[in-house]
Parts: sequence; C-alpha cells; structure tokens
Amino acid sequence: MKAALAARALAAVLLALTGFAPFFVAAQDSRGVLAGLAAYEGADRHQRLLEGARREGFLSLYTSFPPEDVAKLNAAFEKKYGVKVRAWRAASEKVLQRTVAEARAGRDEVDLVDSNSVPLELLRRQGLLQPVRSPYHADLIPAAVPEHREWAWARLSVFVQAYNTRIIQQADLPASYGDLLDPRWKGRLGIEASDEDWFAEVVRNLGEEKGLKLFRDLAAKNGLSVRRGHSLLAQMVASGEVPFALTVYNFTADQLKAQGAPLEWIMLSPAIAHGNGFAVIRRAPHPHAALLYYEFMIGDDGQRILADRKSVPTSRKIHTTLDRSTLKIIDPVLLVDQGERWAKLYEEIIVKGSR
Repeated sequence: MKAALAARALAAVLLALTGFAPFFVAAQDSRGVLAGLAAYEGADRHQRLLEGARREGFLSLYTSFPPEDVAKLNAAFEKKYGVKVRAWRAASEKVLQRTVAEARAGRDEVDLVDSNSVPLELLRRQGLLQPVRSPYHADLIPAAVPEHREWAWARLSVFVQAYNTRIIQQADLPASYGDLLDPRWKGRLGIEASDEDWFAEVVRNLGEEKGLKLFRDLAAKNGLSVRRGHSLLAQMVASGEVPFALTVYNFTADQLKAQGAPLEWIMLSPAIAHGNGFAVIRRAPHPHAALLYYEFMIGDDGQRILADRKSVPTSRKIHTTLDRSTLKIIDPVLLVDQGERWAKLYEEIIVKGSR
C-alpha cells in the first residue's frame, strides 16, 4: 500500500481489496436456507420471513448510518415485528473492514450490511453478498437495484453546500464552483477528508481537465479546511467555525436546521449523490430476519421513516421535495475500478494541496 494513502482508511481498503481475486465466491450458505428464501416469490413470502425471523429472535446489522437514524429505524422494526436488531455502527470503511475480516476468519456474525455504494460493490466483488429477489424492488428508482440484485439502495445521500447564515449572506452565495475562486472565500471553505467519490463525479461532469484545474486553483488560492466526518463538518458550519462547506449531506443539514442551527444549503451544479443501501450477507446466521429487515427498509414503512428523517428515499411511491432525476448518482463500479487514481488525486489536490 502506498505510504501517501496510509492515513486514508477507505482508500487503503480500495487498494487492498480491488487487487485480490474474490476469495468467497465458492462459499455456500452453510444453513442451506438463505438462497432459497431470497429467491422465493410465493404469495406467502412475507409470512415465511416473519415466522422464521421470530424463531431466530434477532439479527445483526453493521451500519454507517448516523446513530439517531439507526435507532429510529430499528425501534420501528422491533415494534412492528418483535424481532431485535443488534446494530454495530461505524464509518463505512470500518464496516467494510470488519465484514471482510470476519469472513476471512470464517466467523459468521453479521446478517446485513448498510453502507454506501462503494463498500457494497467491494463486498460484492469478494463474493460475500446474497442476491435477493424482492417484490419491493419494483417500487425503487432503476439505479437503486442493479442487475445482480446483491444490494438495493434504500436512500440517496445528496452532497450539498452548507453555509452559516450569520456569516454568509444569501446575496453573496456562489452560483458555480468557479465562483469559489473569488478572494472573498479565502479561509472560509471546508470539505470532508474522504470525499473522493464526490470529487471524481464533479470533475468528470465538469470535464476532467477543467475540473482538476479548478480544484487545484481553489486549494492553492483560497484553501480548504479538511475535516473528517460529514456530521462534524456540518456541525462546524452550524457553529461558524467553517462558514461554507462543500460536502455536507442534505439530511444532516436539514436535521440541524430543524434544531434551530443558523444553517442553510444550496446545490451547485452538478448535484452529486451516492446510493446507500442494504445487502444480505451470503452466510447470514439469521436469514429470515435479515431478509425481513431488508424488505422493511426498502418497503413503505422504512421509506417513510427515511423521508421523515430528511433522507431522500429511493421508492418512487414516497414523495420527496428534492427532484431525484436531476442528480448525478455516483457509479460505484466505475469508482472502484478507478479508485486508486481518484484517491491519489484527492489526496494530492484537496488534502495536501490545502495545507
């Protein structure tokens, strides 16, 4: 692994895993149950899952979703079905690392993973995920259900540009990324430390030569305060420590606004989003409960809760004020294939270039 990327956990995982051949493709569900359940399309599918889940009693979930949202969703699931959720929460790269490490060690501890699209694609390439045929897939936007059906996106995390309303006036807001080159933005800009996926998609949409030059100039002329953690970055905007942040998630910004924080957000073009969703682990020790939770999250109940929590649900049945058709959704396959390159560029231009 390159020394320049050693401090970047997700980039390190990309480098470490994309070079390996899948080492679990041949692994079979040791209980001989999950594959059949996941493909079953009979009218009594839900009843089968529910009865089996109640016998199993609980499921194990590894998630990178914010703890307040996880708690709300799990409480609703437990109340409805009487099945407990044992959740372990960490950053997406940690979820990926733990899942792979346990699989390598032959430890079947996790049933379901909730993460963004790049870790899900990496897990798929390692042969760790179970294809699922669910009746709820038909309700989701097309991008949310890949042909292999080894995951489904439950929500879109939209990158927005958040600003402190006590420091920045609406009339002074930028209309484009290029406007941020104005000297008045010097020392006022912040960005998250591991957003190479957002960076890659913005640059690709602007045109690579133009986009790379823009960010090199921005880092050199006005600087970018690099912070680790999207929630932390949003809180720093709310406190005024970072007046304007380039990469805050829409739901975090909206939640802070609802709490009375002096924060607003805009979306500069191109507006970028990545998918977040669920994948059932091929050797899930609680297969009925895992599938029941998976369908709860992409079904009406979970999708409504996500909308209430200011996330952007992927079900076309659930109304959202944000037009999903205008978003440029990050392609996880492309990003994994080119992950080393974009991680290096982000490190060079954004992280080191802003020091």
